[in-house]
Amino acid sequence: MDRISRRTSREAVAINSFTSFWIEHVHIVLENEVVTQGAVQVQDGRITQVAEAAPADHGHVLDGQGGWLLPGFIDLHVHGGGGHDFMDASQKAYDTITAFHAQHGTTTMLATTVTAPQDAIEQVLHTAAEKKNSPIGAKLAGVHLEGPFISPKWPGAQNPSYIVPPRMDWMERWVSQYPGLIRMLTLAPETEGALPMIRWLAEREIIAACGHTDASYEQIFAAVQHGLSHAVHTFNAMKGLHHREPGTVGAVLESDHMYTELIADGFHVHPGAIRLLTKAKPKDRVILITDAISAAGLGDGEYALGGLPVVLRDGEARLKNGGSLAGSTLTMDGAVRFMLQHSGLSIVDISRMASLNPACRIGIEHETGSIASGKIADLVLMDAEYQVRQVWIEGRPAISTSK
Repeated sequence: MDRISRRTSREAVAINSFTSFWIEHVHIVLENEVVTQGAVQVQDGRITQVAEAAPADHGHVLDGQGGWLLPGFIDLHVHGGGGHDFMDASQKAYDTITAFHAQHGTTTMLATTVTAPQDAIEQVLHTAAEKKNSPIGAKLAGVHLEGPFISPKWPGAQNPSYIVPPRMDWMERWVSQYPGLIRMLTLAPETEGALPMIRWLAEREIIAACGHTDASYEQIFAAVQHGLSHAVHTFNAMKGLHHREPGTVGAVLESDHMYTELIADGFHVHPGAIRLLTKAKPKDRVILITDAISAAGLGDGEYALGGLPVVLRDGEARLKNGGSLAGSTLTMDGAVRFMLQHSGLSIVDISRMASLNPACRIGIEHETGSIASGKIADLVLMDAEYQVRQVWIEGRPAISTSK
């Protein structure tokens, strides 16, 4: 990450003091095309121009050396990283997680919980509300509650001891106490009380997502009529596709309305299933996520998720006792590289799945999610092999460029 140069100086330095600078000699991934060997101007934290080259007399220019400039990645489903989990509910943990994922191109994320007791979830909400104002690492756009209103038949790596039926009183209290903080709730739509909750969520513009669910094909479409619009980690922890009972997966694939998350790490979903998903769904309805846990960025060993012991071996995290996949150690740049290698899609389509689609999903596409004049300068510079070289969050470098 030390190869970025300035035209006015050969030193690789941070540009925190610059209110205006250019990034040139880059392939710029726009919403619908790639501009080869172009330049982007950033001023006061926003993108002001996309051009063929920077003006000759401009003093602050970074040479991208033929790399790829993409919009910052947006991760709507991430539990932790760098040795910490959002359930730790401390500012140190949150700063560590957001800083770790910023190193890998994530500029915005949702702090994602696991199925846990009420008071533990409330601690996450309290800490996340404070972290939203922190300048460290990727920005928190809010919280994704994954559980605890899920199916005991499909707990995955969620702690079954804390699974409960939908509790409207909890949600009313949390939304009242932390307005605008909860952006998504994952639940099993077939459980008693789920449909009224889905409608209640949709009325408040909170995403109702299915996951860890035993819902039938018919139950999913009934939930869609109430406001269900999203499927978490598609294919995983949900009733699979069968030709006589299409199940949760069949309904998700058929519904053009529903957004679908995808963990592209080579463990959770076979490349063939990835290609099936991206052929079945409109390109603007597929969202890359990490589902990363605290072990992301660390080596083989024993960790924990929601109080359950997890073993990490060769990049694959599984429950120590049950063997179920337990989140991932994926980063968003890794997901992009995997998709480039195995999906058959273009970098434009993959960039959309990593940035613009999740931005649209949580309603921030007018500010970020693509490279366009006027938008916030959330940017990722990658080299020819799509390794991250530099990341900017609101125009500020998120990683050091010095050795």
